[in-house]
Amino acid sequence: MRILFLGDVVGNSGCSKIIENLSDEIKKNKIDFVIVNAENADETGVGLTQSICENFFECGIDVITTGNHVWDQKDIMKFIEKENRLLRPKNLFEPAPGNGFEIFSCKDDLKIGVLNLMGNVFMKKCDDVFETSKKFIDKFKLKKDYDFLVVDFHGEITSEKNAIGHFFDGKATLVVGTHTHIPTNDARILKNGTAYQTDAGMCGDYDSVIGMDKGNSLKRFMKKDSIKHFPAKGEASLSGVIVDCNIKTGLATKVRSYIFGGHLKNIN
Repeated sequence: MRILFLGDVVGNSGCSKIIENLSDEIKKNKIDFVIVNAENADETGVGLTQSICENFFECGIDVITTGNHVWDQKDIMKFIEKENRLLRPKNLFEPAPGNGFEIFSCKDDLKIGVLNLMGNVFMKKCDDVFETSKKFIDKFKLKKDYDFLVVDFHGEITSEKNAIGHFFDGKATLVVGTHTHIPTNDARILKNGTAYQTDAGMCGDYDSVIGMDKGNSLKRFMKKDSIKHFPAKGEASLSGVIVDCNIKTGLATKVRSYIFGGHLKNIN
């Protein structure tokens, strides 16, 4: 069983790269299940829409996760209520539309759980992520309720992401961070068998400032004339993680960073 997780999709550049290339990449890398964080996929660089989700599902994505920008495009609130393949962070203040955890069927009648969490440090206010995680672990068990578990931890700081990785070690197949848009060079299998990477990076144009137009971003940092952030429009790189899973244990046997195309393509 091989799972591909793709980091935050940013703007039209990231969407186009996925739609044009993902199907071939799935075949080339022999991927069985695809998860992507799409909270920045809208053309404005914040939020996502029903049409984006539908295009992603058509090109081979099985589950879409999100984060702090999940509600920035308001039409998504109605869509998330009826589409269980679209998740929002589970520890958002309740009640909130949609769900933060679902179990999905994959090949050979295996089941994969996908849990979407959001950090507490320097992020929008939400319930304590460690309390939410503890309640989840007490309720759901690997190889009992599902064969595999992937945790998308949408957070700002590396220490909080590290801590969540260790908290789920041995209880999840993969814990991967999103939100900061820069892929970290620390893909590994933790002591108790959980694959981990601090941040998956983004699916967007890296000739930018975390996916946003670099010229305008520089002006904003220098407090010069600028406008609201907008996505860079160059060729995107697809960034994420590929994990091979042990069907008997539900834990990871191999993990590696995944990067395809664009300005980062030469590092592989």
